[in-house]
Amino acid sequence: MIGAKLIRLQCYEGLDESKALYEWNYKKQLLRIQADRNSDAWNDIHDDIFGSEFLLTRPLLEAITSKEPVVLLIDEVDRVEVETEALLLEILSEYQVSIPELGTITATQIPLVFLTSNNTRELSEALKRRCLFLQVDYPHMDREKEIVLTKVPGVTEMLADQIARIVRSIRQIDLKKAPSVSETIDWARTLVLLGIGTINAEQAKETLHVLLKYQSDIAKAAKELSDD
Repeated sequence: MIGAKLIRLQCYEGLDESKALYEWNYKKQLLRIQADRNSDAWNDIHDDIFGSEFLLTRPLLEAITSKEPVVLLIDEVDRVEVETEALLLEILSEYQVSIPELGTITATQIPLVFLTSNNTRELSEALKRRCLFLQVDYPHMDREKEIVLTKVPGVTEMLADQIARIVRSIRQIDLKKAPSVSETIDWARTLVLLGIGTINAEQAKETLHVLLKYQSDIAKAAKELSDD
């Protein structure tokens, strides 16, 4: 919408500075040292191998050093450890990075930053204080039906309507993990592949493992379908 470049940092457990911020190109540095192995001017070599030419930028550094407008998406930030969250906080507060060998790199422009969270753990108060919070809920039933019709080739309007209604009722149960929209789509694709045009309670129960990821949730949903 704003004509900006998208840079995405996918968060995961174990994400560290070298994957989020920067690291040195050790192989290229080694080749440079070997090329000058007969030279006595170590200081010249040292200064050379720690130049910007040998720096591998990762999403955070790339976002703040880009000369073009950037949208930085930090996806599933709740998956990283508290220490990595602190690193994100430092960079996104000051929009600058201190690299011991190069000094401080200041942002050439301030990126538009979006953080997403599935709420698997509580984020720090310091991080939340610097963000505007928007709760993105599940789509309403008619909207989810439209999504299924758009994303699943071969699905009938009747089946899409049934899927949206069943998923909505299942989400109202106390589950460990309610089905996401992507899992609704997976379920719809499965039913189409099985040649099901309209779904009955037995067929729904037999395919619940596509929609739900915990046996306790499957048992609860199967009971709800049987009661209905």
